[in-house]
Amino acid sequence: MMYDIKWIIPKLRTPTKLWNIASSITFAAVGIFSKIVLEWLNKAVVYNKHIIIRALDARPKNVPLITVSNHHSCFDDPGIWATLDLRHLLNRRKMRWSLAAHDICFTNVWHSYFFMLGKCIPVVRGNGVYQEAIDFCIEKLASGDWVHVFPEGKVNMFKENMRFKWGIGRLILESPIMPVVVPVCHLGMDQVLPNETPYMFKTRKKVTLNYGEPIDFTGLLRSLKKVNATEVEIRKAITDHIQEELSRLKVATEKLHEKL
Repeated sequence: MMYDIKWIIPKLRTPTKLWNIASSITFAAVGIFSKIVLEWLNKAVVYNKHIIIRALDARPKNVPLITVSNHHSCFDDPGIWATLDLRHLLNRRKMRWSLAAHDICFTNVWHSYFFMLGKCIPVVRGNGVYQEAIDFCIEKLASGDWVHVFPEGKVNMFKENMRFKWGIGRLILESPIMPVVVPVCHLGMDQVLPNETPYMFKTRKKVTLNYGEPIDFTGLLRSLKKVNATEVEIRKAITDHIQEELSRLKVATEKLHEKL
């Protein structure tokens, strides 16, 4: 019998002061632990870090941020963000909201509270782009918040060329203000936390993170509007454009990773 998650998003919409304190403690604990694992016990090299720093520090308060990345390990989030400066990593308000699979992260009440405190949103795979998790993300984008998405929709254990889910297209299309969209490619995270039992963290592994320049949708959206494209066509075009940009970033990241 599937665990009921209907109460989670309404609760996330109305956090109390005590909830925010608990959330800050959760971010600090997970962030410091992840930083120790990734930067002290393993070797992580970050390229173009200034792009995410600029997005976090310099974008106007009302402009939202979306990051998109490949998904190779259950440690990708929080592992990717472990390389951020502590002033960002420990700031709950600045940190991302992240879509997380309801059937993995929200299987019981204790897991649910942990991931909720970590600003994770339960997405039901197979329920399409019009579900409450996506609605909630759009609300957060309207507030100028940061939302992270794994557009592959699951851990891509065999690193296959998977078609991206269209939810990311809806987020960008329906955000009241065009978000800053930053692609991130990482390699080696599945060596730090392998996808097979006993699911133990490893040490002395090499991880490469590479941030791409923000993706510009101005020309694409202009051309789509000229031909009176439908919402479905626009969502697909946006998603395809992101997939192309991440594919290009992956090629560059693979070359950098080989040098480690």
